[in-house]
Amino acid sequence: MNRRDELAANLAEVRERIGKACAAARRDPSEVMLLAVTKTWPASDVEILYELGLRDFAENRDQEASAKAGQLRHLAQARWHMVGRLQRNKAKSVVEWADRVDSVDSVRLAEALAKAAHAAGRKLDVLLQVSIDGDTSRGGVAVADVAELAGVITRSGDLILRGAMTVAPLTMEPVQAFEALESVVSGLRDDHPTAVELSAGMSSDLEDAISHGSTCVRVGTALLGSRRLTSP
Repeated sequence: MNRRDELAANLAEVRERIGKACAAARRDPSEVMLLAVTKTWPASDVEILYELGLRDFAENRDQEASAKAGQLRHLAQARWHMVGRLQRNKAKSVVEWADRVDSVDSVRLAEALAKAAHAAGRKLDVLLQVSIDGDTSRGGVAVADVAELAGVITRSGDLILRGAMTVAPLTMEPVQAFEALESVVSGLRDDHPTAVELSAGMSSDLEDAISHGSTCVRVGTALLGSRRLTSP
């Protein structure tokens, strides 16, 4: 099987899973974005997935993503998401290629991104990354600090708060994590009308995430296969 056929078969299977999960949750599949996690995979895979109908692609390293997005400028409708932990000194570079940063987890990072977006003369969509279990060493803002960070983002004028995301902690059942994020996003929506996105669920647990309101599932392995090792 060639790579295009492989990716097409994987994509059909993932879409079927999303469709069944939405049916079980009595939701419209159009409410759930399939975000292809293309980190460590070549630009040629992104081109194939684009040809197969996907438009949103996620990367977690600025250097790799910047090069890949630059190589694929001809994919006019492609949208690039930064989903990895982000250092403030990378803010200017990320603003040059990312359509949305899905991993904002501190006031200082939000301020750096706002400054970079302002200098670039653009607005930047962002999601809060929430640490459901409170272990912020792995990335994410503690639930208790979500309101403060959301306020900083909204007041910046250069960032647009689109919602929140989480990665289910290994120490917690995914369903518990997704229930908690659903509650966080519900509160955000009350005070921030643009914060409608709930990004949760990956290859192994997207069904549980969809049942708890996820509007974006981040799928890598189920689409592209086992993770490729990056070059040394």
